[in-house]
Amino acid sequence: MRIARAVTSTLLVAAAVGTGLLLAQRRTATLGNEPLAKDAAEKLILEISEQVPRRMNVPMEDGRLIRMLTESIGAKHAVEIGTSTGYSGLWFALALRSTGGRLTTFELDPGVAATAREIFSKAGVSDLITVVVGDAHQTVSQLEGPIDIVFIDADKPGYRDYVEKVLPLVRPGGLILAHNIRQASDNPNYVDAVTKNADLDTTLFLGGNGMTITLKKH
Repeated sequence: MRIARAVTSTLLVAAAVGTGLLLAQRRTATLGNEPLAKDAAEKLILEISEQVPRRMNVPMEDGRLIRMLTESIGAKHAVEIGTSTGYSGLWFALALRSTGGRLTTFELDPGVAATAREIFSKAGVSDLITVVVGDAHQTVSQLEGPIDIVFIDADKPGYRDYVEKVLPLVRPGGLILAHNIRQASDNPNYVDAVTKNADLDTTLFLGGNGMTITLKKH
């Protein structure tokens, strides 16, 4: 998980055109420094993040982006669809400690959810996170708005259903992040949903494993 040198990522600003994306490209540099803890609690979270069992988790670069976006918008209510073993949840927790917010995270597998809860307990952030076990296509109906930020990283064919169900609860100015997308063809149904809605504005971030960032306009 350590980044030994600076790496280059590409930020693609996306607009809807037909069935695909019109992409305007510019280069950005991603610094290779490790995150620095500002206090003992943050240090513990970062240390525990190094111990998280790797199971389809986001890379550190994407985790850091989640933390930055969550904290920068002052999120009070964050939602994650696809808990896995809790790595991305820890990055949410780093931000929510500062914003006074909470994370609701959804996981299909009870055993994996139990691992995530153990990780959150070790990191001292259990009070910030609610883990919901079950099929998120049904359990997201439990959510109440307003939601400030959503991170989708579950079954890829289900992305469009997830966004259609949570979008009415996302506040104006809120964000929706979708993982493992580098181009329109990676998830055309989802991309279509977030680029052909005039209430949304979508950017494609190619750092880490790729992620779309969608703003719900005011």
